[in-house]
This record gives sequence, C-alpha cells and structure tokens, in this order.
Amino acid sequence: MTFSRHNTSLLFLFVGLIFHSCQNATQEKFSENEVVKEIPVNGEFVLPELPKEVEFCGRLIALDNFDVRERLDKELIVNTFYHSSTIQSFKRANRYFSEIESILKQEGVPEDFKYLCLIESGLTQAVSPSGAKGFWQFMPTTGKEYDLIINDEIDERLNIRKSTHAACQYLKDANKKFNDWILTAAAYNRGVGGISNDLNNQEVDSYFDLYLNTETSRYVFRILALKLIFEHPENYGFNKDEMELYEPIETRNVTITESESNLMHWAKLNNSNYRMLRLLNPWIKGSKLTVKSTPYIIQLPA
Repeated sequence: MTFSRHNTSLLFLFVGLIFHSCQNATQEKFSENEVVKEIPVNGEFVLPELPKEVEFCGRLIALDNFDVRERLDKELIVNTFYHSSTIQSFKRANRYFSEIESILKQEGVPEDFKYLCLIESGLTQAVSPSGAKGFWQFMPTTGKEYDLIINDEIDERLNIRKSTHAACQYLKDANKKFNDWILTAAAYNRGVGGISNDLNNQEVDSYFDLYLNTETSRYVFRILALKLIFEHPENYGFNKDEMELYEPIETRNVTITESESNLMHWAKLNNSNYRMLRLLNPWIKGSKLTVKSTPYIIQLPA
C-alpha cells in the first residue's frame, strides 16, 4: 500500500497525539496514587579508609607498605561491589559457619580459617576444572592422603564435617613447617613445597615479601578482605538485617550398618525422600551404599 506525503503527515500527527495522551494519563495516575519515587541511578556509597593494620590469626599486619595496602584495597573493592556473590556468602555463612567454627576450635586451628574455606568454594560443593571438590577444594590425591574415602559410591570431600577435619590436619601439618599461619594459608593454595621453595629461592621469610603467581599473591588478601567485610558489614554497604539469611538445617542422624542397594526406597522407609537424602549427604554419589566394616551416618530432615 502507498501513502501520500499528506497522509503520512496525518499518520505521524495521530500517533503523536495518542502518545502524548497516554503519557499525561500515566503521569496523572502516578501523581494521584503517589507510587513513584526517585531512585538514584548511581549510589553515593564510598569505601571507608583502610585501617592502619589488620589482624589475622592473632597477628597484626601493618598496612604501611604501599604494595600490601593496595593489594588488600583491590580485594576489598572486588568483594564489596561483587554484590551477588558476597550476599550469597553472607547467607550461606549463617548456615555453615557455626559447625565449621566448632571443628576449627576442636582441632586447635584459628577461627579465621573459616574465611579460607569461604574463598575456596563460597561454601558450596564446588567442583574445579582441575578436579578439586567440596567446601575445602581437596584434590583426590590429597583427600585420600588425609583419610577421606573417595570411590565409586562416595566422595567424602563433599562431607562438610569430615572434609573440615581433614583440612585442619593439612593446615596443622603445614604450620609445623612454617610456624606462621599466614604462610600456612598461602601454602593451602601453593602447596607446602611450593612456598618452601619460593622462600628459599627469594631469600625472604614473609608471605608479603614473596613474588608469587597471581592466584597465590591474591590468596591471603582475599581472606583478609572477606574477614573485614564480615566483621564490619555496615562499613562496606551490607545490611545483614535486610538479608534472608539461610538458617542451619535441623537434621537427624540415621546409621546404616548394612549395605543398601536402593537408597531411594530406604529414604522413603525412613520418612524422607531421595532428594533430601542427596541434598543433605552430597558425599553419596548414587542410589546404593556398600558397608564393609565402618557404618555410615546419614543425615535426614529432623
């Protein structure tokens, strides 16, 4: 169909009148009901000044060196403005930190290492491209070295309680070598041998003086940044009162002393279901469980 120039002008005029009328009606409606509020596009939040020192595992770390100060500043910026990740960390920490803190205390490991767990996995049963798994991101070889059972049916790297005990043993072994919890934290990422070689080759005795790969160079500062944010959330724009924090899950323990070939049916017999069994026991890989000598403790909803 072909329009003349006159018809085209009338069409645009007609559309314009309709748009103008709708706009006025919408504005009048909002004005009458007072439901529209101005929402600033850019927030006015400003990061607080860095403290002169931070504390980790009972040791004060001075921030008077430009390199140390700026490395921490970077991680604070990353975690403060990566809202989706940091908010989820607050939510999950409310569920899991209590149990992790209890095990750290029982094992004689400083409580600050709960933040190492947090940066490793975000308190999820994460699986890395290299094959590390669980809250503490154990590789298969290291997991077995620290008595975690890994086979076709179960993977105890995904057992929060057992993997936390194993991580404590690793940390204590590393600290026997370094007698320095900061170097111990770095070794969790780089390996005890790697950190030892770096110290010897570079002829220094401090993590902060080491020239390291990017990941290990950031590692301790990521821990320190989350510790600062979690201990002073309001300083970094987080209000925990406005978050729907995840509560600890109330569970009951059921001991399996004999092999079960159908855990789906077993879960129903125990007043639950297979989904809940797998959610609360992510270390179970499938629908059967072979008991040899040691019984297994299964968690089900209370």
